[in-house]
Amino acid sequence: MDSALHLHRFYGTEMTHMFKSLVRYTAAIALLFASFQLNAQHKDALTATVDQSSTAEGHQAVSEDHNHTTEGVESQEIHASEEDSELNITELIMHHISDSHEWHFFDIDGHPYSLALPVIVYTKNGFSMFSSSVFHHNDNGEVVHAASNGDRFIKVHDVIYIASEKKIHGAWAEQGEDHKVTNAKPTIDISLTKNVVNLFLGVVVMLALFMGISRKYENGVPRGKASFIEPLVVFVRDDIALQNIGKKNYMRFTPYLLTLFFFIWINNILGLFPGGANLTGNIAFTMTLAALTLIIVNVNAKKEYWIHIFWMPGVPVWVRLMLAPIELVGVLTKPFALMIRLFANMTAGHIVILSLLSLTFIFKSLAIAPAAVALTLFIYIIKVLVAFLQAYIFALLTALFIGQAVEEHDHH
Repeated sequence: MDSALHLHRFYGTEMTHMFKSLVRYTAAIALLFASFQLNAQHKDALTATVDQSSTAEGHQAVSEDHNHTTEGVESQEIHASEEDSELNITELIMHHISDSHEWHFFDIDGHPYSLALPVIVYTKNGFSMFSSSVFHHNDNGEVVHAASNGDRFIKVHDVIYIASEKKIHGAWAEQGEDHKVTNAKPTIDISLTKNVVNLFLGVVVMLALFMGISRKYENGVPRGKASFIEPLVVFVRDDIALQNIGKKNYMRFTPYLLTLFFFIWINNILGLFPGGANLTGNIAFTMTLAALTLIIVNVNAKKEYWIHIFWMPGVPVWVRLMLAPIELVGVLTKPFALMIRLFANMTAGHIVILSLLSLTFIFKSLAIAPAAVALTLFIYIIKVLVAFLQAYIFALLTALFIGQAVEEHDHH
């Protein structure tokens, strides 16, 4: 009974504190995620502007070589037709694991059924907001949307570009020698892409799980969703936070660790549903979580932590000078490892499942279908376990890094 009352007090106070912290941490995750994407898009926009000017200078030379190039078109087309199936499968897999301006569900008789998402971009002419449905599922720059401010936009490989002044081979997109689009991009792109929508969906699921959970107790006994959440919360609190941070400081960081664990786990599970977004396989998302951990670890680090990094006690001075830069690099490599581990594991799982499903089309034989489906189901079950395991590992390593930073060292 004392244990039940203790848990009830824990949910009455700490769960309320955790829920408030969850909202703050989730907002920070969303803002950092957006800032990383905006920074990458801004760099791409500047690069595209430079590439576009250099491409314009080379158009004349390209046109002069066009006649020589056409002689080899027939042989290239024959070779391309032989590899068409492999190329289509590769494009299908890469399209599935990448972000998109529409949420595609399935095709019927060649007609795609998808949820069009809002496109919000900014150029020197101002903001433009429209639905991605204006491109009519076209993804190679053949359809132009004319905005009210005079801008003209196209979509190529799920990226929004500013349309060229004239058509080139049926599309309003210019390509460089490496066949990459050189059109300028909007200065700012804050569109609600598939990953962003999935991010908010994960937030909604978390709020639905934790909203009012402290009221789901009768005389200290959990009921309803509290009976499902309590073992997981206690597991994170006692086996992750307490064991790695220590009794003195673990309650300060339990809300953050709970937010990390549930947020990653829920989004991992959402990504396993057919048509789900690969949010946790997005490098900007994992970078956001790693950046939060880096900030929290170093802001809360005690003086002894920094002393052991820059001026390690108990060793000669010349060794300290050698170890200081190595230890400083270690401060950055820890969150980097968190970022890469989650990104690589979740992305690899999606690629393996899609590759196994594609075996039937690669070999062009139904005889391979039973084995392909069986292997896919086996890997899918493993992915369900990996979804939980990756959330646990991320929270565990975060707690370990925090514990190292707030640990009080004894000096003799």
